[in-house]
Amino acid sequence: MQVRIPTPLRSYTDQAKVVTAVGATIDEVLGHLDQQFPGIRFRVVDEQGRLRKHMNVFVNQERTRDLATPLSPDDELTIMQALSGG
Repeated sequence: MQVRIPTPLRSYTDQAKVVTAVGATIDEVLGHLDQQFPGIRFRVVDEQGRLRKHMNVFVNQERTRDLATPLSPDDELTIMQALSGG
Protein backbone atom coordinates (compact mmCIF):
# COMPACT_ATOMS: atom_id res chain seq x y z
CA MET A 1 0.00 0.00 0.00
CA GLN A 2 1.11 3.54 -0.69
CA VAL A 3 1.47 5.85 2.32
CA ARG A 4 1.77 9.60 1.83
CA ILE A 5 4.07 11.22 4.39
CA PRO A 6 3.67 14.85 5.55
CA THR A 7 6.63 17.20 5.22
CA PRO A 8 7.40 17.33 8.99
CA LEU A 9 7.86 13.53 9.08
CA ARG A 10 9.94 13.18 5.92
CA SER A 11 13.16 13.39 7.91
CA TYR A 12 12.31 9.80 8.96
CA THR A 13 11.82 8.63 5.36
CA ASP A 14 14.92 10.20 3.78
CA GLN A 15 12.62 12.92 2.43
CA ALA A 16 10.39 10.44 0.56
CA LYS A 17 6.88 11.82 0.03
CA VAL A 18 5.37 8.37 -0.57
CA VAL A 19 6.50 5.06 0.93
CA THR A 20 5.20 1.50 0.79
CA ALA A 21 3.94 -0.44 3.81
CA VAL A 22 1.77 -3.45 4.55
CA GLY A 23 -0.88 -4.19 7.15
CA ALA A 24 -4.52 -5.14 7.59
CA THR A 25 -5.27 -2.04 9.73
CA ILE A 26 -3.94 1.48 10.07
CA ASP A 27 -2.19 0.44 13.29
CA GLU A 28 -0.43 -2.45 11.53
CA VAL A 29 0.67 -0.17 8.68
CA LEU A 30 2.08 2.32 11.20
CA GLY A 31 3.92 -0.54 12.89
CA HIS A 32 5.41 -1.64 9.56
CA LEU A 33 6.41 1.96 8.83
CA ASP A 34 8.15 2.09 12.20
CA GLN A 35 10.14 -1.04 11.34
CA GLN A 36 11.35 0.68 8.16
CA PHE A 37 11.68 4.17 9.63
CA PRO A 38 12.28 3.92 13.40
CA GLY A 39 10.53 6.61 15.43
CA ILE A 40 7.90 7.61 12.88
CA ARG A 41 5.02 5.82 14.65
CA PHE A 42 5.65 7.71 17.90
CA ARG A 43 5.14 10.99 16.02
CA VAL A 44 1.69 9.80 14.87
CA VAL A 45 0.48 7.72 17.85
CA ASP A 46 0.72 8.72 21.53
CA GLU A 47 1.80 6.65 24.53
CA GLN A 48 -1.76 5.35 25.01
CA GLY A 49 -1.89 4.00 21.46
CA ARG A 50 -4.20 6.74 20.18
CA LEU A 51 -3.75 8.97 17.17
CA ARG A 52 -2.18 12.23 18.32
CA LYS A 53 -4.62 15.16 18.31
CA HIS A 54 -2.63 17.12 15.73
CA MET A 55 -2.42 14.17 13.32
CA ASN A 56 -4.99 13.24 10.70
CA VAL A 57 -5.17 10.00 8.76
CA PHE A 58 -7.07 9.51 5.53
CA VAL A 59 -7.87 6.22 3.82
CA ASN A 60 -8.62 6.89 0.15
CA GLN A 61 -9.35 10.54 1.00
CA GLU A 62 -11.75 9.65 3.85
CA ARG A 63 -10.66 10.88 7.27
CA THR A 64 -10.57 8.43 10.17
CA ARG A 65 -9.21 8.48 13.70
CA ASP A 66 -9.73 4.77 14.30
CA LEU A 67 -6.41 2.90 14.15
CA ALA A 68 -8.35 -0.38 13.84
CA THR A 69 -9.79 0.69 10.46
CA PRO A 70 -9.40 -2.25 8.09
CA LEU A 71 -7.33 -1.73 4.96
CA SER A 72 -6.87 -3.53 1.67
CA PRO A 73 -3.61 -3.62 -0.31
CA ASP A 74 -4.95 -1.23 -2.95
CA ASP A 75 -5.92 1.48 -0.41
CA GLU A 76 -3.93 4.68 -0.13
CA LEU A 77 -3.13 6.01 3.33
CA THR A 78 -2.36 9.69 3.82
CA ILE A 79 -0.90 11.01 7.06
CA MET A 80 -1.36 14.73 7.59
CA GLN A 81 -0.25 17.00 10.38
CA ALA A 82 -2.80 19.63 11.36
CA LEU A 83 -1.55 23.18 11.20
CA SER A 84 -2.31 25.64 13.94
CA GLY A 85 -1.50 29.19 14.65
CA GLY A 86 -3.02 32.52 15.18
